[in-house]
Amino acid sequence: MKILVSNDDGYRSEGIRRLRMALSDLAEVTVVAPDRNRSGASNSLTLDVPLRVFDVEENVYFVPGTPTDCVHLAISGLFDFEFDMVVSGVNDGPNLGDDVLYSGTVAAAIEGRFLGLPTIAVSLCTGPGTGGHFETGAHVARLLVRHLMKRPLERALILNVNVPDVPFEAIRGFKPTRLGYRHRSEPVIRAHDPRGRPVYWIGPAGPQQDAGPGTDFDAVANGYVSVTPLQIDLTRHAALPAVGAWLEELDA
Repeated sequence: MKILVSNDDGYRSEGIRRLRMALSDLAEVTVVAPDRNRSGASNSLTLDVPLRVFDVEENVYFVPGTPTDCVHLAISGLFDFEFDMVVSGVNDGPNLGDDVLYSGTVAAAIEGRFLGLPTIAVSLCTGPGTGGHFETGAHVARLLVRHLMKRPLERALILNVNVPDVPFEAIRGFKPTRLGYRHRSEPVIRAHDPRGRPVYWIGPAGPQQDAGPGTDFDAVANGYVSVTPLQIDLTRHAALPAVGAWLEELDA
């Protein structure tokens, strides 16, 4: 069994180090991750310049690129062997609701799925005043990977896992969830560089809007690990008849 581990926090992050250690007795683990924090990179690929791969130690590599670059390279020819699974994380911060559209952590898992492998993205819901229990996130990942090895799921699924930032003993259990969603993000933050020129920081994510029972937000808030099955197909199938009728009324 060969597992590819990646993330969007960079190859030196505590989360990826903990994850590698947690999986090392289950499979042969290879890390290919960005050279630095690439949070918010989503599914972007680097197409305008060639990519370089640097080895840090045995089975640990970094790429000056995006999480998607890392997974694509690793699976599509960087090595002379095939991987069996992709595990992304443990991310420093939640990937709940709308976050999955921007997340490089989730994107790394999605790229693994594009290339035919079962994938899991794991995030630790850290925040101001939390403990940074990355060992909890890594242990949760280990439990899920071991179970997936014994009881494989439909290959099309991508598991988006969010773990409360508490000691593992305080976890209340696991819940299957759907994505909630947030209000619109906060306004951009205006500032000035040392020369007085205007610069802008992207504002923080908006507060929870749909966070009721059954959502990933609700599960984590109540001390449960949220496990949300994602799919690549973004088609709103239920809307196809309405769009078809609307198009029939289009004036040529």
